Amino acid sequence: MRRLLQQAGLADAVICDSAGVIGYHAGDLPDARMCAAGHRRGLPMTGIARQVTRADLDKFDLILAMDNDNYAALNKLANNRNRHKVRKFCEYCVAHSINEVPDPYYGDATHFERVLDLLEDGCAQLVEQIKTSREML
Repeated sequence: MRRLLQQAGLADAVICDSAGVIGYHAGDLPDARMCAAGHRRGLPMTGIARQVTRADLDKFDLILAMDNDNYAALNKLANNRNRHKVRKFCEYCVAHSINEVPDPYYGDATHFERVLDLLEDGCAQLVEQIKTSREML
């Protein structure tokens, strides 16, 4: 997403962050297999894992859930004022017909590549929507 925002000239206009609904991996670096898959595409995998908070739901305009379990957990965490911000990531995918981003953790390298394919698809659509909404202002 960050690379697409940079290419669209929107890097300074959009804050991207990532967090999980459980804190099991909090403090960990990105998975080495995802780093390798990202490297093959020229995508740096940076950051430290953290758990999503209620403050995130106040701070961000859009909260994307990768799967149905995360969607349910985020909706449970959100109060009525923020529930409209929680969306399923795959709603933005157009090149792939899929309802959830599968967890690649127990798979092989191809599973991580598949996840990146889905992320690139959905993120490209998100950037287009951001560009369109900014043009309308």
